[in-house]
Amino acid sequence: MHRHLPGLIFLAAAGSAAGAAIDTTDLPFARPQQLVDIGGRRLNLYCSGSGPVTVVFDAPGLDAGWSWHRVQPEVAKRTRACVYDRAGLGFSDPSPLPAGSAGAVADLHALLARAGIAPPYVLVGSSYGGANVQLYAYRHPGQVKGLVLVDTSHDDEEERLDKASQGKLKQAGAAQDRMMRQCGEAAQQGFSRDGELFGACTGGLGEEYGRKLAAVRLGVMSTGAYWRAALAEGESFEASSAELKAARRSFGALPLMVLARSVSPYAVPGRPQSPLNKATEDEHLAMQKEIATLSTRATLRVVPKAGHIIQHDQPQEVVAGIFAVLDQAAY
Repeated sequence: MHRHLPGLIFLAAAGSAAGAAIDTTDLPFARPQQLVDIGGRRLNLYCSGSGPVTVVFDAPGLDAGWSWHRVQPEVAKRTRACVYDRAGLGFSDPSPLPAGSAGAVADLHALLARAGIAPPYVLVGSSYGGANVQLYAYRHPGQVKGLVLVDTSHDDEEERLDKASQGKLKQAGAAQDRMMRQCGEAAQQGFSRDGELFGACTGGLGEEYGRKLAAVRLGVMSTGAYWRAALAEGESFEASSAELKAARRSFGALPLMVLARSVSPYAVPGRPQSPLNKATEDEHLAMQKEIATLSTRATLRVVPKAGHIIQHDQPQEVVAGIFAVLDQAAY
């Protein structure tokens, strides 16, 4: 379940936005907002806008609600839109419970209830967050009026992508696991911001963010607490895949938008696509198409000029996908 994507791919994508960033000095994503107690610990929640349906966003693996900083404000112009930070990430407290999709779904369910954010919801999830919102829709079907899956995880992806890449993905994943442990150790000791490891672990300055949000994000990702939560979440991906696989069934007529990347996160810039890369990307797209078959009201869009973190590269396409599902959910 993108066990190996959320770290290296997310971090590599952090400065790759296609559009120029708008510098802001007081982004709501750059500080805690509503810290909601869900039973002895607090999760950070930020909502704005109003409307009969609430759009709820879940970030990619190892990431926080600020991943949606170019999407949520646009959606909030039409209806209520909420982002949150999973346990231990962003501004949320860590959890003593095992990390994984089941825990994330339980946390989100408790968060929305405690915050008084009543259903119906349209759930939007990117990568690992896409797996979480699928599981939420299975466990609480009466609350969900639509799903938007942004280059989402698939419950069989590790095995299938590793086979398509002839074992390269597993090798890359082992390298990422080692790197994440190094990041955690360096954060505990205190990162040197001039060192290569700091840039590799955090993605550097994050050019798609405004100055204030970029600085806050780097500060959070420089802490040992962040890396403890990130490592726990990374280690949970296999269990999360099993949780989603066990729940897997049709979504019936639920409005469903699947947004898929068109730019491979594994490609070498400036070089022609290799046969192995093409095979891997073909398999990835096949899994996105399979997920789209789970609803009779599904749409699949391959987003031009977008890598794995589509909300960074082509945020307007994510907004358009959400609006399309909201239009369907209104009937």
